[in-house]
Amino acid sequence: MAADMQRKRSSECPDGTLAPSDGQSMERAESPTPGLAQGMEPGAGQEGAMFVHARSYEDLTESEDGAASGDSPKEGAGGPPPLPADMRQISQDFSELSTQLTDGYKVVFVRRSPLVLVAVARTRQSAQELAQELLYIYYQILSLLTGAQLSHIFQQKQNYDLRRLLSGSERITDNLLQLMARDPSFLMGAARCLPLAAAVRDAVSASLQQARARSLVFSILLARNQLVALVRRKDQFLHPIDLHLLFNLISSSSSFREGEAWTPVCLPKFNAAGFFHAHISYLEPDTDLCLLLVSTDREDFFAVSDCRRRFQERLRKRGAHLALREALRTPYYSVAQVGIPDLRHFLYKSKSSGLFTSPEIEAPYTSEEEQERLLGLYQYLHSRAHNASRPLKTIYYTGPNENLLAWVTGAFELYMCYSPLGTKASAVSAIHKLMRWIRKEEDRLFILTPLTY
Repeated sequence: MAADMQRKRSSECPDGTLAPSDGQSMERAESPTPGLAQGMEPGAGQEGAMFVHARSYEDLTESEDGAASGDSPKEGAGGPPPLPADMRQISQDFSELSTQLTDGYKVVFVRRSPLVLVAVARTRQSAQELAQELLYIYYQILSLLTGAQLSHIFQQKQNYDLRRLLSGSERITDNLLQLMARDPSFLMGAARCLPLAAAVRDAVSASLQQARARSLVFSILLARNQLVALVRRKDQFLHPIDLHLLFNLISSSSSFREGEAWTPVCLPKFNAAGFFHAHISYLEPDTDLCLLLVSTDREDFFAVSDCRRRFQERLRKRGAHLALREALRTPYYSVAQVGIPDLRHFLYKSKSSGLFTSPEIEAPYTSEEEQERLLGLYQYLHSRAHNASRPLKTIYYTGPNENLLAWVTGAFELYMCYSPLGTKASAVSAIHKLMRWIRKEEDRLFILTPLTY
């Protein structure tokens, strides 16, 4: 049962704070440098962290035995190569992350007992990044079934066709694949916040904190896959992967707009053994504000529903309700606000908070094809920066349509896209201007003071 919750070790986040491990000053610099301690970068929470701080990728070398099946790509001219028909052979040959390059396609296998997951793609993404996407699919399966049920099924019948149990959930998996193809949240391994005045966000968070029940573990307000506020039980942390799965669950179905839903959900990075129960509802049918209340008690629907009512009452008393509706009219900000002429777009992640920010994608990336191409360039830089054998801290990429710069430190990650007419010197000099702007706007772009019950 989800009540047997995993607790974050105190040594990883002592007293709910993130102190620099190297004894550097706790003062927050105006323009961070590569030596800035984690927790001092723009966007770092000042009262503690909301998320578990994990590495960018799982350790894929600790595989387990087992096999499963998946749909093989269709064979045809110009298409990907057919996969081996004997999945037992795959389980023997690919005990770890494996990649084959055939006709320009990458074939990546990841084993998570009792499953073998396969990706076939022609992409700039590295094998590690494709493996991470496969892991999202694996965690999505766990969120529907739990790890305990999955293991039990294959212990009873090793050749069980898992599609029987997953029938009807195809839209959730399809939506996840679509999100990973266009949303940089998955690439960055972080959540994006709705730009919001600090006073309004504080009022929303305080309202969530006060409208609680004994069984609640997480109270989350979101809008269009952007985080508005999150309140957690003390000493309990939410992994960004679990948050992404919750976002995917909500965005994959319009039925949540019709009333109050009460549904079992497993948060596999928190506790893969059992289900929580999630109360999901939109504050109003005509808005994108969705309230998600995660409970350990499946019989607690009415108490949790009353939390929703009390939360809305407090929002109105504090005058935050209208401010939220106003913020939804401009859910993204323009890159022009930064004041750097050649800058077209950027991604910035605060590693200690698990949050990132980016402006609205504007011209010349208005078409879906151009947006996917831009994300592909970010994926390429990300794969080079996080290469397992030769990671890079700074990368400058020049292309016919744009220039890009990547800067990865122990505290943050920054990916910037410039006009092709810009120079490397101008791009480097603009970094500090951008970082100063993020620092200035951080209380609007990030959650700096996360609350607990």
